Amino acid sequence: MTLYSLESAADPRVADYTSLTDTALRRRREPIEGMYIAESSKVLRRALDAGHRPRSFFLAEKWIDDLQDVLDRYPEVPAYVGTAAILEEITGFHLHRGALAAMERPAPLELNTLLASARRVAVLEDIVDHTNIGAIFRSAAALGVDAVLVSPRCADPLYRRAIRVSMGTVFQVPWVRLEEWPQQLQTLRDAGFVTAALALAEDSLTLDELSARADERLALVLGTEGDGLAAGTLSAVDLTVRIPMSGGVDSLNVAAASAVAFWECRPQAS
Repeated sequence: MTLYSLESAADPRVADYTSLTDTALRRRREPIEGMYIAESSKVLRRALDAGHRPRSFFLAEKWIDDLQDVLDRYPEVPAYVGTAAILEEITGFHLHRGALAAMERPAPLELNTLLASARRVAVLEDIVDHTNIGAIFRSAAALGVDAVLVSPRCADPLYRRAIRVSMGTVFQVPWVRLEEWPQQLQTLRDAGFVTAALALAEDSLTLDELSARADERLALVLGTEGDGLAAGTLSAVDLTVRIPMSGGVDSLNVAAASAVAFWECRPQAS
C-alpha cells in the first residue's frame, strides 16, 4: 500500500477527481477516458467485489482505518489522502461518505449473449436524470429483472450519482448501451421477447392484464421523464401498458413506475 499526501488542489495526480460536480464535463470525460467514480466505502467495495479494477483511491485521513483492508488488497494502486478542505476543493463537494475510487470501466457486454439467458429486461429510452437511473437499477436488482438496456441518449448508469442511488446494484445487474434505437427492439423480438411499453395510449393493457399473460420473456420499455416514449418507439413495440391509478393521478415518476411494473411482471417460479 502506498499513501500519497495531497498538499495542493492542483496536484496533477488526482485529475480523475477534479470537478466531480460538473455533470456535463464528467459525462464527456468519464466514458472517453474509460473510467468512472465510485463514491462511498460501501459502493466502492461492491465495485471491487464485482471484479472492477481500481485506478486509484481518494480519501480523507480519518477514513484510512475503515478502508485499510481494501488498501491492503491493492498494494499497487495509489491512495491519495488529504484534508477535508483540499479534497473538497478538488472535487467540488464535501466528501462525507468515506472515500472515492477512480475505477476502470468494464468492457461492454454483448447484447445477444446477455439476452440469451434473460427472462425479464428493462429498456430505458432517453432517461436523463441520474437519480432515476440509479433507482431503476436498484428496483431491477430487487425485483427479478435480468438485464437493463439503455438507449444511446440515456444517462450513464456509471455516473457517480446513479451508482450511489442504486447502492451499487448497477454493478449487479448487467446492462448494455444500445447503438441503434428503436431499431434494436427487433433484436429483442428475434430473441423471443414480447416488448411492452409503459404509455397512456387508448389501446393500452392494464398492468395486471399484461401480468396475466405470463409471457415467458418480456421487455418493459420506459420513457424519458418529461415526454415519455417517442412515437417511433410506441409504433415499434408489441404492446402498450398502463398502471391503473386513482385520485386524479395519471402517471408516476418513471422510477416509481418501473418498480411497480417489475414487481407485477416478475417471472414466476418454474
